[in-house]
Amino acid sequence: MRYLVTGGTGFLGRMVLARLLARDDCEAVYALVREGSRDRLLRRLADTPGHDKVVPVVGDLTRPRLGLHDAEVDGLAGRVDHVLHLGAVYDITADDDTNRAANVDGTRGVVELASRLRVGCLHHVSSVAVAGEYEGTFTEDDLDVGQRFGNPYHETKYRAERIVREESTVPWRVYRPAVVVGDSQTGEMDKVDGPYYLLTAISLLGRLPSALRFAIPELGATNVVPVDFVADAMVHLVHRPGLDHRAFHLVHPRPQPLSEVYNALAAPLGAPQVQATMPTGVGDLVRRGADLAQRVPALAAARDIALAELDIPPEVLPHLTFGARFTAEKTNAELAGSGIRSPEIGEYAAALVGYWREHLDPNRHRRPRPGGPLQGRRVVITGASSGIGRETAFKVARAGGVPLLVARRTEELEEVKTQIERDGGQAWVYSCDITDAESVDALVKAMINDHAGPDTGIDMLVNNAGRSIRRGVRLELERFHDFERTMAINYFGAVRLTLALLPHMLERRFGHIVDISSIGVQTGPPRFSAYVASKAALDAWASIVATEVLGEGVTFTTVHMPLVRTPMIAPTRIYDAFPTDSPEEAADKVMHALVDRPKHVGTALGTFGAVAGALTPSIKDAVMHVAYRVFPESAAAREGSDPPSHDDARTLDTGPLSRGAQAMARLLPGVHW
Repeated sequence: MRYLVTGGTGFLGRMVLARLLARDDCEAVYALVREGSRDRLLRRLADTPGHDKVVPVVGDLTRPRLGLHDAEVDGLAGRVDHVLHLGAVYDITADDDTNRAANVDGTRGVVELASRLRVGCLHHVSSVAVAGEYEGTFTEDDLDVGQRFGNPYHETKYRAERIVREESTVPWRVYRPAVVVGDSQTGEMDKVDGPYYLLTAISLLGRLPSALRFAIPELGATNVVPVDFVADAMVHLVHRPGLDHRAFHLVHPRPQPLSEVYNALAAPLGAPQVQATMPTGVGDLVRRGADLAQRVPALAAARDIALAELDIPPEVLPHLTFGARFTAEKTNAELAGSGIRSPEIGEYAAALVGYWREHLDPNRHRRPRPGGPLQGRRVVITGASSGIGRETAFKVARAGGVPLLVARRTEELEEVKTQIERDGGQAWVYSCDITDAESVDALVKAMINDHAGPDTGIDMLVNNAGRSIRRGVRLELERFHDFERTMAINYFGAVRLTLALLPHMLERRFGHIVDISSIGVQTGPPRFSAYVASKAALDAWASIVATEVLGEGVTFTTVHMPLVRTPMIAPTRIYDAFPTDSPEEAADKVMHALVDRPKHVGTALGTFGAVAGALTPSIKDAVMHVAYRVFPESAAAREGSDPPSHDDARTLDTGPLSRGAQAMARLLPGVHW
């Protein structure tokens, strides 16, 4: 037997192809594929027995004459026994043009090709969707029963089947699968569709005690079949003699109430079961309420927002159930004795859920990790060569995470990596100047290349690299570059790196960004106008972006860090007399931000400063002015030296602090004076 198959790269198509190749009488399978899908088809079939019998034929269902030249068609004429047309758009959310191009125009092209090739039979995969919104019994002999269509996909499947019946000049057979789900043995599925849209919501309910029971109205019935049943049944019927000009319903023998489908899927997810015990009229009332919500813009908008949070397209909701009941007596008679049957969904729901959790759950990267919240997480840490970044890297590694160390000084990063590996951890080193766009682009490209895979990716980012300048405004009058330099690293550098990583995090639907800000944003200390303004800008940016990406699982924590004894504060010698956090204590705050992912991490003093600024701004200004008077300008500021940074730890001399300054430093510990 020699076959020509369309849609061989699709989910059902691959299953059918494998079964055709397994037949002893299979001589060749010509697979119509787009040029860009040719290699993908061959790769997917590489481990399939008989894969050497597959001959790709480059074409396109959406192009005139399927994109085939006359010479190619003539070369196939008389060499094909069966055409199996599985190619189509199987997407209820696709628009009318997309559905029509593939499902209607493509089917007409296949019908014409089958006629030119003079094949023995054209086998067309249709769908029970041809019944549209018909209410009642729909038999294998029915097609046009006056049904309405509420979706382009349903209507184009009906029109495609009609083309096969009315325009084919060769014998034909039609196969109408119900809602096709994954393999009943392995759970394998290629995309979220049909009842899979319910799994995100059901998994959320899995947080409730599984012993709970809910009474609900019955909201209708669906018809679900596993892909292996459809593929087995179709290949069996393709080779049965005497079945031309007939349609076959590849469906479950009976309608399956939504409550039954829900309970089957809820069991392996540990979600509470439901009991459809409410009167039928209650279900009718719920459906009427849903129809009303569709017509009232405000209600429809609220509904769509809720559905979006559950990853359910609004177009899917009206089509979760069928008004029609599909009979399959004639199909079942032809399958009798073959051992091919549609199992009960409860028999294979665990396999479906297991595969979904591993491969299709859009939120799978958010799940808690065995071994701890940071176990295996890739955490990018900028400014990791010293101070807070260095200590954070050690703590992340000890918690089972994999720190990706970023700074300009590679030699010092290698020392941090060596220490982590000596303690049994993992770390990666990346040299980057985050103030340079090309350097950041190269960094992100390298990190994603090194770490992006089915089960891994860049999980978290700590924007720690920074620059501090302590200089009063009178000394800034001719030093505008002080503001530019602090903004370049503290704001633009952090934003640039976050934006570069954001598409990767949004695609994985998980990510957490920790911005190391300053207590100065809350307290407004004098002489830090350049530094605090840059940190305040980052705070404001993150607070807005966080609201936009929350639904995709990307979150932000701002750490308002108090004064920490790092190389960055070393040039200001008056800080030697100040109470400060150690880098280890500061890293503990960052770890809290990574592990618990709160909106904010800070100190009681910082919170008090923010509240005081909001409630008594005049008093706060007066206190800050006193601080300005009692704390001296640093030698670096007076001499116009370059501003200190993580890479600048020069020692400067200043005079002793006054008693008032010492008292204020101890009364308000942690503030950058």
